[in-house]
Amino acid sequence: MHSSSIFNESDDLAEELMALIDMPLFDDSPRIRTSDVACSLSLEHWASTRGLLHSGLLPSAIVVHRAQFEALARSIWLLYAASDDHLSKLTTTLSLESEQAAKNMPQTAEMMQVLSIKAPSQAYDALSRFKENSWKALNSYAHAGIHPIRRHGDGYPVQLIHDVLRNANGLAVVSCMQAAVNRPGF
Repeated sequence: MHSSSIFNESDDLAEELMALIDMPLFDDSPRIRTSDVACSLSLEHWASTRGLLHSGLLPSAIVVHRAQFEALARSIWLLYAASDDHLSKLTTTLSLESEQAAKNMPQTAEMMQVLSIKAPSQAYDALSRFKENSWKALNSYAHAGIHPIRRHGDGYPVQLIHDVLRNANGLAVVSCMQAAVNRPGF
């Protein structure tokens, strides 16, 4: 169905990127810590996307790939744009009350709008290009729309699997760039 070399190369990239960011955070502030946790979630979703693609589970991989993007956007938003009130809603002890309070956090479209003003242009541009090119298909897979229905019935082109892996790898590079911002050596 697909060559293993692209997955091996992706695994090599993962090892190299993770080694680069394996250092302490710039400081212990809630903003830096929470941004870094969201970044870590994005990288975990990347690993899951790669594993699902390698297993031939493209629809599930794409749903997790969307979560990869959303966690990265949240990480950048937390560092550059989130209010102290938003930040406190995500750093408090988890309870039914805090879960309810955190329900009104900005969604992707709102975060992107604010990031267009407050984030470094390179970070925003990378997120914006990805969203512009992928969002409709990602939503289709997340909601069992035409993309997964047709592809599941007709089969998955190898090129599509490779393209999703490349996109996931690209988001991971941006995630590691964001993680580097949270560390003193960069």
